[in-house]
Amino acid sequence: MRDDAAPDLPAPPHRRTFLRYTGALGAAVVVPSVLAGCSAGPESTNDTGGGGSARDRTLTAVIGYGNDGSWDPTQTASAFAMAANNHVYEGLLDTDPITRVPYPALATEAPTDAGATTWRFTLRPGATFHDGKPVTADDVVFVFDRILDPRTQTLAKGFFAGWLGGVRKVDSRTVELRLKFPFPDGLSRLTLAKVMPKHVFGRPGAWDEAVRGLAVGSGPYRQTAHHPKSNTTFEAFAGYNGPRRPAFRRMNWLTIVDAAARVAKISGTGAGAQIADNIPYANIARLEEGGLKVAGGTGMNNLFLMFNTRHKPFDDVRVRQALHYAIDTGKMVQVALKGHGKPASSFLNEGNPAYRRARTVYDYDPEKAKALLKAAGVSNLRVNLLAVDVSWIVDCLPTVKSSWDAVGVQTALAPQETTAVFTKMDQRQDYQVVAAASNPNQFGLDADLIMHYNYGPQNLWMGYTRWAGDPVAQQLFRDMDRAAREPDPAKKKAMIQDCIDVVAEQAVLYPVVHNELMTAWDPRELSGIRAQPYPGINLLRAGWA
Repeated sequence: MRDDAAPDLPAPPHRRTFLRYTGALGAAVVVPSVLAGCSAGPESTNDTGGGGSARDRTLTAVIGYGNDGSWDPTQTASAFAMAANNHVYEGLLDTDPITRVPYPALATEAPTDAGATTWRFTLRPGATFHDGKPVTADDVVFVFDRILDPRTQTLAKGFFAGWLGGVRKVDSRTVELRLKFPFPDGLSRLTLAKVMPKHVFGRPGAWDEAVRGLAVGSGPYRQTAHHPKSNTTFEAFAGYNGPRRPAFRRMNWLTIVDAAARVAKISGTGAGAQIADNIPYANIARLEEGGLKVAGGTGMNNLFLMFNTRHKPFDDVRVRQALHYAIDTGKMVQVALKGHGKPASSFLNEGNPAYRRARTVYDYDPEKAKALLKAAGVSNLRVNLLAVDVSWIVDCLPTVKSSWDAVGVQTALAPQETTAVFTKMDQRQDYQVVAAASNPNQFGLDADLIMHYNYGPQNLWMGYTRWAGDPVAQQLFRDMDRAAREPDPAKKKAMIQDCIDVVAEQAVLYPVVHNELMTAWDPRELSGIRAQPYPGINLLRAGWA
């Protein structure tokens, strides 16, 4: 097969770098100047949680993702930053981290009619930002104006612009949201519009500071220090008067991407942390033997394949399908995931409320894979599989290689840091196939949100795949928009499921397996912990045991 590179193509007009969202690039240490007057100063990155006595001691958490991503709530997809921002900021409504049911946060109550086209919210009396200044309607409008501004491209825009027409100030403590059409799912999405102080982030250059780590909200915890690639510290905000009171006087969140070091930090009698996420499956038994509780959350976390549809022969749907059918997903689940996962039977995981088994399911079928490659006129195919070096993804790669090799596709594995992989994507470099991890559940559970996160004419991911101009894609985007506007919940669900059937058949960006994310904690130290089905931790309902 001819190994010809894709031609140079113009970047899509609304493409923003993945690295800006996830922040795999390094950043300088940030000590937020706006909090200098109230900051407790940097805490040691080696704080073991023993500082103070009883309930005044510091909670130490280990996060298996980098803290050097964007901290701008309107931009970020960083697991660390999103988890931290849920403790620092509030939306008008926030959602339970497990059920995702919305509850009043900065607003005093949720609208009584979720199907109305106007929602009015009154701000909580006495709500203040971490610098002591009151939260006002101007701050709410400021954030929504940024999200909806057609001249400003933010990740959050994709979650709001389709259905939200605008936000206006009624009085100093009241705002009104005008919807383009009834959209009850929008209530849970309001947690993605974290209210930020206009007097801080309206300053020139402040959004760049937010990317690098400046965080000033009205939530139960305030950021006290931020050291990229090391740790971020927090302190209970004494002025907080909302519904999720802080249980820990201080928190120190360590970023430890290396799996062995992360497990070591929470292990043994001298453990330096009380909780850690992203626990490797191979370490579960040993941690449990040491007295820790290890629990999983099943959701949409997945290994996906992404094809460059401008690089032949991956423009041919039969080739994309063949490479999916060829993968021994059962072996992958048992060997690489130690049973903590399932082969994908839809774009959505089986636990999603909108799940329906897709019309095209890539059950392991090497003979069908060979037949599809033959029908496409492809032989002697050589694939360089570019992959992120997330530990569980790397564990899955040998199964992909052996499966593809077995159907005559000579496969070279090229795992690299996420930084390197998505720098190539953002620079529009040529590639064939990418294997990476994704979990839209960190934004929400509704299928419309999940689909629009991954698919759309101006979507980041569609820019990577070079597929947005395809006639099938164009029809898909129109069908997705019609589904979003459908007022009948049952019809809407069926329409979205039909869209997912198209996504499954086309296999442009599609999951191979959905896996379980594991969290470990010391139940002798902590109570109220719930394992999340998406990266990070949420301690807003937790406390000392």
